[in-house]
Amino acid sequence: MTVARLVATVAAPLDPASADAPQVLHWPGRRLLVQRGDTELVVLDLDGAEAGEPPAEARFPAPWPRRFGSVTVSPEGDAAVFAGVHAVRAVDATGATRWEVRHACWEAGCSLMHTSFAELADDEDHQYADSGSAAVSADGKLVWAHVRGPLGDDGEQGDDQELWLVLDAADGTVLGRADTMTVASGSEHVPHPDPAQMGLSVGEGEEGSPVLWGRWDGRRLTAEQVDTELILLAVSPSGRDLLTVDVGQWTLSLHRVKDGSVLRELDAEGTVPPHPGNTGGDRVYWDYEAAFVDEDAVVAGTSECDAPYGTARHWLVDVRGMTLRGEISYPFPVSGRPRTAGNGTWYTVSADRTSLHLWRLADER
Repeated sequence: MTVARLVATVAAPLDPASADAPQVLHWPGRRLLVQRGDTELVVLDLDGAEAGEPPAEARFPAPWPRRFGSVTVSPEGDAAVFAGVHAVRAVDATGATRWEVRHACWEAGCSLMHTSFAELADDEDHQYADSGSAAVSADGKLVWAHVRGPLGDDGEQGDDQELWLVLDAADGTVLGRADTMTVASGSEHVPHPDPAQMGLSVGEGEEGSPVLWGRWDGRRLTAEQVDTELILLAVSPSGRDLLTVDVGQWTLSLHRVKDGSVLRELDAEGTVPPHPGNTGGDRVYWDYEAAFVDEDAVVAGTSECDAPYGTARHWLVDVRGMTLRGEISYPFPVSGRPRTAGNGTWYTVSADRTSLHLWRLADER
């Protein structure tokens, strides 16, 4: 059994009754805790938390409530990028708009190009709109955004399609675009250590779950489809490999980033023992999140299928041979999925969402 060492416990800055659960965004050498409420986004610097220092804090007024999209921040924590129903907007800590890129409305029945959030704020249909997402590159110079086209500046030349954009993080200039050929209900970016590369996992409800890989050469954005029925979980520290799980959660797959080819796979069934409380023969399956702790090892969970029977279980997987090293032993019970935090760490969130626990392998190689 592999032992996990607690690196830090950080209190969630916002009341969980009116905010999303805290999460960690990470880039090479940089970790930030972010938590989104309806009126503000709070960012805590986790780099000093491992040394026991109180994390520095920044707060960003939110341009619209959290149900109207997602948010990301820059590696330096000095700008927040809100991906909304009608626009992608970057703001500073005062709430002032740095730039905004308007796009077609994510509400499927709406054909309007909204000029402000106020136009849709009180419409019930827009509260349940589909959504895109955004991420900031490792060097902080690019924003990658998945939006519904056309863009506000496209005029009559634009088509009704979903677009993947590369934007200048300083002023929002559209540097490149690619048609994703998707029909999203939601999406999530998975950053790569190379600022010119990015992963995108698109959920299409019952229609599919495409994984796209984007490359920006300074002039043109290319988007290649890795698969149509996968969820992208994580990218290895070197950026050489990526990890996926199929939509049925049967199999973890290690892919080569270069061409998307599958290198090795590991099925949960027949590999992970049933939960001790599972006496009815329900199948074991992988979670929708996992974390690389180094180039050779991943922490993966079965917390979702374990939930009816007791404590969540997490597992150390050797991706070189795609074998199960064993269950992770924690100093106290944890809840939910293991989530990537970079720099050899992963994190869990307490069941009441009031604290975030940062972990590292006790027997680090």
